[in-house]
Amino acid sequence: MTGQIKIGIVGLWHLGAVLCAAWSKLGFEVIGFDYSKSLINSLGLNQPPIFEPHLQETLANSKEENRLMFADEIALLSDCDFVFLAYDTPLLDDDSSNLIPLEKAIEDLGNVLKDHALVIVSSQTPVGTCGNFRSSLQAKNHTVELAYSPENLRLGQAIECYLKPGRIIIGADTSAAESKAVSLFGNIEAELVTMSLASAEMVKHGINAFLANSIVFANHLADLCEACGANILDVVKGVKSDDRIGLKAYLSAGIGFSGGTLGRDLKILAELNRKTRQKAFLYESLQRFNSERKDIILDKVTRLLDGKLSGKTIGVLGLTYKPGTSTLRRSLPIEIIKSLVNKGAKVKAYDPKADYDELEGERVFKICTSIDDAISESDLVLLLTEWSEFREYNWENGLNLMKNNRLFDAKNSLVDMELSEKGYRYSGIGFANI
Repeated sequence: MTGQIKIGIVGLWHLGAVLCAAWSKLGFEVIGFDYSKSLINSLGLNQPPIFEPHLQETLANSKEENRLMFADEIALLSDCDFVFLAYDTPLLDDDSSNLIPLEKAIEDLGNVLKDHALVIVSSQTPVGTCGNFRSSLQAKNHTVELAYSPENLRLGQAIECYLKPGRIIIGADTSAAESKAVSLFGNIEAELVTMSLASAEMVKHGINAFLANSIVFANHLADLCEACGANILDVVKGVKSDDRIGLKAYLSAGIGFSGGTLGRDLKILAELNRKTRQKAFLYESLQRFNSERKDIILDKVTRLLDGKLSGKTIGVLGLTYKPGTSTLRRSLPIEIIKSLVNKGAKVKAYDPKADYDELEGERVFKICTSIDDAISESDLVLLLTEWSEFREYNWENGLNLMKNNRLFDAKNSLVDMELSEKGYRYSGIGFANI
């Protein structure tokens, strides 16, 4: 279908940049738009705003083959057949969505889009938002339609996830919008699941709430395993063997979820529960349980250091909220570090990709440029992000650098490396020290 079809992408942070890469890779002519001139200039120099494997080279290749351009003039989208609204929806301090950038884009698009264009919202939006956006667009041009297809990206695997999603959710309130969206997404090999705008928005909320529930469940189960002498790794293996649950179940015990994505949808559902006066209090509880998780991690670090954090040196490995990304926004490891420092600990930290320009306020810990530097003279090493680099490290050599041989792997990512046999006092989540 690539033919003469032209696609616009509005909002060029992580989601928008990935969509530019994916659709141009499929052979479409793509225009990426953002109001930020500095962002457009950086992309023009093949410098994406965030690290994502294969993103930089994919964008550069599409530009070189004249399938992709970037612009800060929204009028250049006037001849696009499809326009994706692809902002990484900003979060307010209380985890609620800041829709102002999306609302401005919809207002401006209504002034420039050609007749019969289709706007596809891929940004995360609270249920009901897309219906309002559609009304705003049609008030200016009744031929312009809107659909909702929630992003399904995983940081670190984003381009692959987008082009090989397994299934694509399409929300539309008219047959015309649905038909146009299906014709475009038919270029991606996947099951297309169609429904109304509101239902599609609720699907996104439901998926993220389910994943959040799985994380909280696994963490609570791990704490009980540790208390009674069971091993969470064996327990999860047994639980996943039940075909009603399955091998892909999201049951990894650790430090809790962060980054904002899951918390945003829990916030939306909790607020919807309050407004509609239902009794669905699960979502508020999940938020509370997850926010308490960092205190449990802090308590365990304190116990491992014989009840005293003041004056202790802790080497932290991993600052991004998950591997495969550079962003420190809403990073739980950063929150844990701040809590350690507030208790008097000295923290040295290393992350292979972290963008330290995103740190707000005073830097309360030492930024290190290597694993060796971070763990040198440490009383405890605390692993908070499961980067593959940490598995590839020469841990036998690392033992000689540390003041103490205590290693707390809060993501259970090194559990199979037999570090105890190498001389470490290894601890993880959900089992007795091994």
